[in-house]
Amino acid sequence: MRLGYTILYVKDVVATIEFYERAFGVKRRMVKDGDYGELDTGATVLAFASNSFARQLIPVPFGAADPQGPAPPVELGFVTEHVDADFRTAIAAGAVEVTPPEGKPWGQTVSYVRDLNGFLIEICSPLG
Repeated sequence: MRLGYTILYVKDVVATIEFYERAFGVKRRMVKDGDYGELDTGATVLAFASNSFARQLIPVPFGAADPQGPAPPVELGFVTEHVDADFRTAIAAGAVEVTPPEGKPWGQTVSYVRDLNGFLIEICSPLG
């Protein structure tokens, strides 16, 4: 078994895909009817489904992400050799700064932003 994809439920799939393209330089793989979209992020696909579409398919209640509320209890991590520049690019694209790039005792540089839906995004250097 392998992890194939992560799906985040969002208000507007197209706006979210466009934001991730601008903020993190990832390319869209597809968008279907505005209710589902995927980004080409390597071996594991990052996907988005509209809240309304998810409610039709999933038989359990879930809380919608809210950019004005607490960050949902999930984090996405983008690994880059250029944390400072990529952090600034994300902010310029509309990401909300949480913590600027900071060197950690284990040798990694780590920063955090929130996307337009309120999800927490880590922009960090590779480990080791």
